[in-house]
Amino acid sequence: MTALALPVTEPRARFLDLVSAEWWKLWSLRSTGWSLLIAALSVTGFNAGQAWDHYRYWNAYDEGSRVAFVRDGMALWDAFNGNAVLVMMLAAAGIGAMAIAGEYSSGSIRTTFAAVPARRSVMTAKVLVTALVLAGFGTVVAAVSFWATQAILSVHGAGLPITHPGALRIVVASALLAPVSGLVGMALGTVLRSGPAAIVASVVVLLLLPAVTSERRYWSAVLAHVQLQPAWERLIQTGDWPAPFPWTTGGAWLVYGAWALGAALVTVLAVRRRDQ
Repeated sequence: MTALALPVTEPRARFLDLVSAEWWKLWSLRSTGWSLLIAALSVTGFNAGQAWDHYRYWNAYDEGSRVAFVRDGMALWDAFNGNAVLVMMLAAAGIGAMAIAGEYSSGSIRTTFAAVPARRSVMTAKVLVTALVLAGFGTVVAAVSFWATQAILSVHGAGLPITHPGALRIVVASALLAPVSGLVGMALGTVLRSGPAAIVASVVVLLLLPAVTSERRYWSAVLAHVQLQPAWERLIQTGDWPAPFPWTTGGAWLVYGAWALGAALVTVLAVRRRDQ
């Protein structure tokens, strides 16, 4: 008698297995480690460089300027400056874009979805891994930047502790800028399916659009207040800063959350209705 062949049912992939696979897939790219290292050195270098400039020329400032620097907590501005933020946002967006666009360009995304037809679960795992890696990156860079800049300025008694009002908020806001920017880059990479195109789009969305808005007109201020970089600028403000159309730190945190959630949803849902 011929034995009947029983159908073999493949076990369904567990979500933790998908997260593990995406973790190793991300770190298997040689560019991931190098990109994070170069970005970290660049960001901390910009911050430390600005603090060093204030340290070096401290005695060249008049007495009133030195007193105001300490009184107004200006050392916090050295902890994370605008140039460093631009580098962090671009680097994080590029890493997020390449985490998905690289699979499209190589065609490995077809293999991934063939092995795991549950596309939504795969993309959710990608989002989670990318967000965790960039959150760790942002935390380390922001913490090191704060410590280094305040240590440099402390030589002249101008450095501030993390317990200073607004200091912790600046560190947290700067650290979270990395995963949020990375998720934006990943969403654009998912939609455009091209690393270079996603990086260009990230520059437009994250940097150019905020540059063309202004706080001087109502509707322009409204547009500025829903963008990521202006939200960071609001979160690093300390003391009372007059503005024609002021907004709250709570509103800025909501902008962070909205960008992160919106980018994650685009990444997860965009593949549901598109052939790979």
